[in-house]
Amino acid sequence: MEQGRILLVEDDESLSRVLRKALERQGYWVAGAVKGTDARQLLEEAAFDAVLLDIQLPDIEGLALLDWARESGLHAPFIVMTAQNTMRNAIDAMKAGAFDYLTKPFDLDVLMVVVERALDRRRLTRELSDLKKEVKKKYEPGVDMIGTSAAMQQVFKTIGQVAGTDTTILIQGESGTGKELVAKTIHYNSARWEKPFVPLNCAAIPRDLLESELFGHEKGAFTGALERHLGTFEQAQGGTLFLDEVGELPLELQTKLLRVLQDGSYRRVGGKDTLRSDARLLAATNQDLEKAVRESRFRDDLYFRLNVIPLEIPPLRDRRSDLPVLIEFFIAKVNSDMGTQVSGVSPDALKELQQYDWPGNVRELENVLIRTAVLSPGPILSARDFVLSSPPEPASNDYDSLSLEDIVRGKLEDYFRRTRGIQVENLYSVVMERVERPLIELTLQATRGNQIRAAQLLGINRNTLRKKITDLHITVKREP
Repeated sequence: MEQGRILLVEDDESLSRVLRKALERQGYWVAGAVKGTDARQLLEEAAFDAVLLDIQLPDIEGLALLDWARESGLHAPFIVMTAQNTMRNAIDAMKAGAFDYLTKPFDLDVLMVVVERALDRRRLTRELSDLKKEVKKKYEPGVDMIGTSAAMQQVFKTIGQVAGTDTTILIQGESGTGKELVAKTIHYNSARWEKPFVPLNCAAIPRDLLESELFGHEKGAFTGALERHLGTFEQAQGGTLFLDEVGELPLELQTKLLRVLQDGSYRRVGGKDTLRSDARLLAATNQDLEKAVRESRFRDDLYFRLNVIPLEIPPLRDRRSDLPVLIEFFIAKVNSDMGTQVSGVSPDALKELQQYDWPGNVRELENVLIRTAVLSPGPILSARDFVLSSPPEPASNDYDSLSLEDIVRGKLEDYFRRTRGIQVENLYSVVMERVERPLIELTLQATRGNQIRAAQLLGINRNTLRKKITDLHITVKREP
């Protein structure tokens, strides 16, 4: 079995013969070249797993051939061989991207070990490249990002227009609409797709750590900084940095982010060296940043820098025609991931799903289908199988016109609607507990933890109040 394809570039005929025989005995297929131009032609015509390259060739320098190979995007590892054992040759060879450097004369066993390591590297490189290509296919529009509606077709069109550029894009949309999926689709359809995609949720990182996450820090920069930490800008070098919930950035960090966008420079926390960023920036938010600018919560100059190309992701309620294909996609995904055998949804279930407003958008739809598919007794999901979330709470001014009894009645009606009449034996106790807990907590808060005064306001005995505090596991905070 062929162990690998080797190109041997060596002008010493006797050495070339010895190396060829030694390699072929190990099962390698070997092609030979005496001149650099011949080697270049062979590399253009065929793929090789490794190249053994002499520095001194009759026509060109071996390192010049190595430079050409790297500029041409050839990924085969080069093992440089030379009789001139100088530090300059070694440094130049490794700087040019050589896998290893051997000085003549060398032991053939040592050479075989180096060749085997080079081929292992080549195999890993190919596997990684194949994996990246598979990931890239996943983020083709229409694969994981589903939609045939006019609104989604416009999103796909915009992605196609901007993916090939390095333009900063502000992705806007409600929570659950798939903003990170859009960002990944842009990245994997750009020229940067083989480089890292690094996401950072600005709302999920404590404020005092956010600067370090963005720009990194030096050892000893602050208490607990035991070693150098690379920030997301460095991790995304050459690729894409995705800042989710960018509206949550504190103002002082907005200034530093603006500097990176303006001149591409930044410093690690506690560092003196100015670093250069070569990361494309994609940002996302579910906030109204224009309103945040008016309220001085977000810098206007940063907003304009981020909003070079705005990309609005429509909520699911505005693309209801996409529900059938989304449902089909998620059911297939659940069947594959969890081993369920769901065939689809019944007409009455589809009608109910299309009438629902989906406040959590596509993420909520996926979670609902996962839960229902796992718990469903049959292959067809009916309307009775689905338990949808309660509608959004009415605005505070709507409550002003309602009595306490109306509010409680509305919540109970919603409970019975969601449970579809499923009975609970201790429903009275459950409801009373839900009412008693906030009533007692707010009364204790109003009396600053004074239980005697709270019992008087509630019109109950102090011992009764103490028992309820214990039974309901209420924490009493006594304030001066």
